Amino acid sequence: MPVSDKKRVYAAKLRTLLQENRSVLIVECDNVGSKQMQSVRLTLRGTATILMGKNTTIRKVLKDFLRDNPGHPTAALMPYVVGNTGFVFTNADLSSVRDVLAANKVPAPARVGSVAPVDVFVEPGPTGCDPGQTAWFQALNIPTKINKGQIEMISRVHLVKLGDRVGNSEAALLQKLNIKPFSYGLKLQYVYDNGDVFEPAVLDIAPEDIFKKLGSAVSTLAAVCLEIGYPTKASVPHTINNAFKSLVAIALQSDYKFPRAQAFEDFLANPANFVVASGGGGGGAAAAPAAAAPAKKEESSEESVAGGGGGLFGEDEDW
Repeated sequence: MPVSDKKRVYAAKLRTLLQENRSVLIVECDNVGSKQMQSVRLTLRGTATILMGKNTTIRKVLKDFLRDNPGHPTAALMPYVVGNTGFVFTNADLSSVRDVLAANKVPAPARVGSVAPVDVFVEPGPTGCDPGQTAWFQALNIPTKINKGQIEMISRVHLVKLGDRVGNSEAALLQKLNIKPFSYGLKLQYVYDNGDVFEPAVLDIAPEDIFKKLGSAVSTLAAVCLEIGYPTKASVPHTINNAFKSLVAIALQSDYKFPRAQAFEDFLANPANFVVASGGGGGGAAAAPAAAAPAKKEESSEESVAGGGGGLFGEDEDW
């Protein structure tokens, strides 16, 4: 197929994806091989479509698409067509697609000159290297000893720091120890959803968190509106409820009656309701004798003071 025909097919595919999908995951594709990319495509089949291409071609197709569809929300994608970037088009749940991308990572060796995405540590133990290579470990400031005819590392070594470039000696040591410290995959950079572009961290917010925040905001708004006397949709239900309580209180204390207050009046008119509400059926009967006991004790104490045969000092007869 000629190059021009391939470009037309690519442009038609991109335009179709822009029209049929409301969400796009913008991913970084550094250090991702074709075999790994094919594996991710198979995993997302039926859920999302991955599209790669030259940035110049993507920009050209986007410009033509926006010219034919003025005001289309996909204009927000244009600033992110930079670097080794790919697009994952989908109408499915964004969090589930993000999880699939994060799970499809493969271990990779530390290549010379590559920037370390994580800190690399080498644990102590035998290395399998003969004693003639001791100088090589000394060049990396790694403490070693000879044990059973091979070099053994004494302590844990922080070989490569996050963000540093891997040197020749570090890469050679990791290769010799058969350590693949890095893992690469499609790294999510931004999320586009119907015209809005936001950070991937937004996908970690659960619906329950949103409902909780919204409920707290509505409660605060209702409290402020009730305090200043400004009616809103948040405060009107509370205002009506407070007014109803006031009407019930007036009905119970006067001859004014209305149907909705009758249930409260019937409840107060039945003493059995208060016995049940207090949490026991026999507590009321036992309370009366218990209350009478202190009174009897107080009466006996008064009699002892009045008729005990003594005044203030117990010697009234001598006065």
